[in-house]
Amino acid sequence: MFGRHVFAVTAALVFAMTVSMARAEDHATKDEAVAMVKKAVALVKSAGADKAYAAFNDKANADFHQKDLYIIVYGLDGKCISHGANPKLIGKDLMEAQDVDGVYYVKDRVKLASAQQTFWQDYKFSNPVSKKIEPKTTYCERVDNTAVCGGVYK
Repeated sequence: MFGRHVFAVTAALVFAMTVSMARAEDHATKDEAVAMVKKAVALVKSAGADKAYAAFNDKANADFHQKDLYIIVYGLDGKCISHGANPKLIGKDLMEAQDVDGVYYVKDRVKLASAQQTFWQDYKFSNPVSKKIEPKTTYCERVDNTAVCGGVYK
């Protein structure tokens, strides 16, 4: 009886660890977000905004789409300029957009970008991998009148 109990507990632990490791593999890290944003900023500066935004929006471009990480660019006027996960948002003024908790995340991002060269921002957003609304922290760098960002889901 004791042996079966130990086996069942061990099997449950192995399953839980496997699920946890698989979930961790689907999530990008903060370091990966910072590295991708820096790569995106470098591309904007070297190739120009139009070429860079096309690369960010191309879901087949592995440089700017890894796991649940992608690049987003907002103008300091609140207009979405590039969105690696949802091209339907491009061109829209999202200054009044709110997350599920009522956080004006675009308005907050614009305010932060106007005051700082780099910053982290917390809010909730739809995860393109899980298809669920999840807590997210996003790293942004200001480039001229834009905020170039990449976020990780917690």
